Amino acid sequence: MGFRTVIVSSHSKLEYALNYLVYKTVDEVKRIHIHEIHTLIIESTTVSITSALLAELIKQKVKVIFCDEKRNPSSELIPYYGDSISYQRINEQIKWKENIKHLVWQKIVQEKIKQQAYVLSKKMPDEAIILSNYAKEVELDDATNREGHAAKFYFNRLYGENFSRGSSDKINTFLNYGYTLLLSQFNRYIVAKGYLTQLGIHHKNPFNPFNLSCDLMEPFRPFIDSKVTDLSEDNFKNKLISFLNHPVYIHGKKQTLIHAIQIYCSSIFLALNTGKIECIQFLESYE
Repeated sequence: MGFRTVIVSSHSKLEYALNYLVYKTVDEVKRIHIHEIHTLIIESTTVSITSALLAELIKQKVKVIFCDEKRNPSSELIPYYGDSISYQRINEQIKWKENIKHLVWQKIVQEKIKQQAYVLSKKMPDEAIILSNYAKEVELDDATNREGHAAKFYFNRLYGENFSRGSSDKINTFLNYGYTLLLSQFNRYIVAKGYLTQLGIHHKNPFNPFNLSCDLMEPFRPFIDSKVTDLSEDNFKNKLISFLNHPVYIHGKKQTLIHAIQIYCSSIFLALNTGKIECIQFLESYE
């Protein structure tokens, strides 16, 4: 499993040679061993990349994210198949029971609201208590939409009464970039385990190829929310990327955020396959 997030942000050519990613510009040539790369972000539209390198990156399960002309993530490279037991995994996924999916979604929404309360608790303990009460009110499959009510209260307290998630301001730019990075990590792990990102447990948008990823990432959004207030426009992308290796606690142990996502997803799959909802592992704390 790689550990580097590599960003290519200027005119260059990327090639494959002897298990290395070769980065070439007019002035320099650099090599990075592919085993070291966890995520490759092609931030500039002036980058050329060979099909041989793309094929090898897919083979070695490196997440590749492409950005548009505004340097915002716009697409990613996903293999047709994950591991050697994809057929078995997809069969499992199709057979997940509706009542278990509803229970898992209830836990996910409860945990998302608890994580929002955790973010507020550092500066607004009274408001955090209100959010904690919202979490207790979440019904099966969140039938009463506590998630939506909690989100409005939470964002207005965190970023101000005039904040709206639909606006094109600085905070929303930071959030959108951070959420996209999160989504790519969930996509990467779900596909690597052999499951389909298209088949969600709650999200069922036929035009969304990442329904399952969108479901599972929800409790991790508040982590990004907590980090964007201190960012500036000239460094927010690198800072948000660095947070993928930020230390967090899950299942009583210190892990990077990337590894915590993997632990969490594995526990979700176990719950969906066995019905043991209590085995789900969520983030416990972070700085």
